[in-house]
Amino acid sequence: MIKFSEIAKLVEGKPIQIPQPQLVMQHLLTDSRGGIQNEAALFFAIRGERHDGHQYVEALFEQGVRQFVLEQVPTVELAGANVLLVRNSVRALQQLVAHHRQQFTIPVVGITGSNGKTIVKEWLSQLLSTSESVARNPKSYNSQIGVPLSVWGLNASHTVGVFEAGISQVGEMEHLTGIIQPTIGIFTNIGSAHNEGFIDQRQKVQEKAILFTNAHTIIYRKEYTLIEQVLSEMYSPGKCCAWSTETDSDAAWQVRWEKADTVTRIVIQSQTTGRTEEVQVPFRDEASLENITHALVCGIIQGYNLERWQPALRQLRPVSMRMEMKQGINQCYLVDDSYSNDLVSLQLALDFLVQQSQNECFTVILSDVLQSGQQAGDLYPQVAELLAQKGIHRLIGIGPALLEQQEVFQEYSFQTELFENTQAFLQRFHPGNFRQESILVKGARMFHFEQIVQRLQQKIQSTVLEITLDALTHTLKVFRGKLSPQTRIMVMVKAFSYGGASFEIANLLQFHQVDYLGVAYADEGVMLREHGIRTPILVLNPAPDTFETIAAYHLEPEIYSLRMLRLFTEQLGARASQIPIHLKLDTGMHRLGFAFDELEELSQVLQQHSLQVNTIFSHLSASDEARHDEFTEQQVQLYQAGYEQLTKALGYRPLRHILNSAGIIRFPQYQWDMVRLGIGLYGVDPSGQESELLQPVSTLKTVVSQVKHLKKGETIGYGRRGVAKQDCTIATIAIGYADGYDRGFGNGKATVWVNGHHAPTLGSVCMDMTMIDITGMEVSEGDEVIIFGPSLSVETLAQWIDTIPYEILTNIGERVKRVFYRDS
Repeated sequence: MIKFSEIAKLVEGKPIQIPQPQLVMQHLLTDSRGGIQNEAALFFAIRGERHDGHQYVEALFEQGVRQFVLEQVPTVELAGANVLLVRNSVRALQQLVAHHRQQFTIPVVGITGSNGKTIVKEWLSQLLSTSESVARNPKSYNSQIGVPLSVWGLNASHTVGVFEAGISQVGEMEHLTGIIQPTIGIFTNIGSAHNEGFIDQRQKVQEKAILFTNAHTIIYRKEYTLIEQVLSEMYSPGKCCAWSTETDSDAAWQVRWEKADTVTRIVIQSQTTGRTEEVQVPFRDEASLENITHALVCGIIQGYNLERWQPALRQLRPVSMRMEMKQGINQCYLVDDSYSNDLVSLQLALDFLVQQSQNECFTVILSDVLQSGQQAGDLYPQVAELLAQKGIHRLIGIGPALLEQQEVFQEYSFQTELFENTQAFLQRFHPGNFRQESILVKGARMFHFEQIVQRLQQKIQSTVLEITLDALTHTLKVFRGKLSPQTRIMVMVKAFSYGGASFEIANLLQFHQVDYLGVAYADEGVMLREHGIRTPILVLNPAPDTFETIAAYHLEPEIYSLRMLRLFTEQLGARASQIPIHLKLDTGMHRLGFAFDELEELSQVLQQHSLQVNTIFSHLSASDEARHDEFTEQQVQLYQAGYEQLTKALGYRPLRHILNSAGIIRFPQYQWDMVRLGIGLYGVDPSGQESELLQPVSTLKTVVSQVKHLKKGETIGYGRRGVAKQDCTIATIAIGYADGYDRGFGNGKATVWVNGHHAPTLGSVCMDMTMIDITGMEVSEGDEVIIFGPSLSVETLAQWIDTIPYEILTNIGERVKRVFYRDS
């Protein structure tokens, strides 16, 4: 812990008021919605493009925070609080943690690269933890803010640190280097992620390599020639330590991967000493073998005996760094974070639970918090306070440490149930004890909380649509980055959020403070309101008989005809002037909207009833196709003329918006007051110009139900439309047209992705099943099959049957369960 008077010097801040210079600081806060909020917490008010932490200073003060680092003089009185003024709050946070890091002389591994760095960090940490006390980032907490918050957890009980660092633009890594200060480095690989922040790949490698400035050794795979070239230019040969699987390589470490049915034998030999290490790992895919080899080479260089790691290596599994949100039994909702448990990741999981909750009652099933580096007497009061601050109603604690600290939890109002181990809890488990609540399952791996998740999870079919909330957030930031700060954004969540599920996505968008949500029908808006969505909602196609409902649920209707406008005023009478409406002009789409010869009469009705017009908008017909750009420009000109005519009658200027997803990319000059983001948010670029910047949000996956061997000439499926042209092996997968897998995909028109291969369809798509050709592939019953996702885009599927991605996404059946993930 550090005193506030010392912090002022470290971050070069100007004291505004320090009435309590001896007040100690233990917790760091950068988000008013997370962390422990008391007088031992220090809040850094951080500004972003769409948020400003200074807005939450008063609320945090009322909640008990008494230490603040701000970029501007507070606008409210903070009597008795310590306040520092700094030029940049993020830099001040980094300076403070860099000083904290300097207090420790333990070995620290710094990991960077494009892919795999989180996996390498987790696996290496697991292996090291067999004999060391390890400090590491929670999940993929590797950003300009995530890294300092992670390194802040380093304390005197830790014997080694493992931290990853990610950057998205030039100049960022030098700040993270001072915080991590690695003694040994791992450069995993290089890919296309964040290319937009750099001139080229070489510059990106150069910037990432800055992390290793003061490291004594840098580990990398020699096959990545660009990484080797840059490292050899920046650092001495003695510092660069390559490994390679090529037999004729001059790398320092020669590696062989000898694959068997379910395991791989890894042989690592030093080219200098001839020393050889051999281990077995439960992986066969190239990415996992590369990631674990990075960790193994690091262990050898640091002097660890890999033979002693062998039991831990057998237990390694593909790391799920994602918090999964699932439907549970008895109308419960689960947040499954059953992989690891430390104080920082517990804070993240609790934040996610509260932000994404569909129920007002919160239960936390928690294991002992391992490798915190703190004494139990110091740690568990913090855990209890954190649970209380988040409004948790019930704690189910599992583990001997929690049992020993039971008196700590009795001081708080939430209900507490404690068990010695997971088996003891399962023996007492009864489904009726969990009903209409949101449940966080948060446990260290050794407690096997997946058994608890299995009991609590609603039984679902094997076909699921996985939705990555972090990818959705990334895409929202990409589109916001194309807008001026004053331009508002409406996000379309109609049609079940393009197949995703409306509430969960709308809740995330509300959290990220979008200005409007758009739905097609009133009942969609009602559902969102009933689940706590407060963001303004535009109903694009309201039926006249829903106007009362629209008024009752504070929805805002699109008005697109004189008939509809008259019905609106007749049904609601005087109340019509109190409900914001949105006028749509038909500028060439010829779907819905006022014709231009109706504008004069429209103006008269608006004046007669003193209606509140929030926006006037139109819809572009072909903003995604360059061959229609002249028509698009004509639409814009017509809209502008109509807008001016209406505003003259109104006497004020409502918000203007005409751009959809493709328009945001191709016609940014017309962003005006607001834009409407639709399919683009879900990772599909209708313009085809920015696909590399977007991330796939959804993955539709199923499983292999059965494998069969057929002889040449045998037929497959209904109508015998599939014919084995040779002896072949086929698999039946658990998805059909009732799930949204179109019949047009049958008879070889499409492929699916299974175990790293494209497998074509055979015969007709059935209602619940589809057959695929897996001849020559290693496929077993129960194996995962990707219908679309990162390895097989939804755009590709649409092209195969001559349709559009919208149709593929919105056709996904409601019986396909949606599972939501968050990576960090």
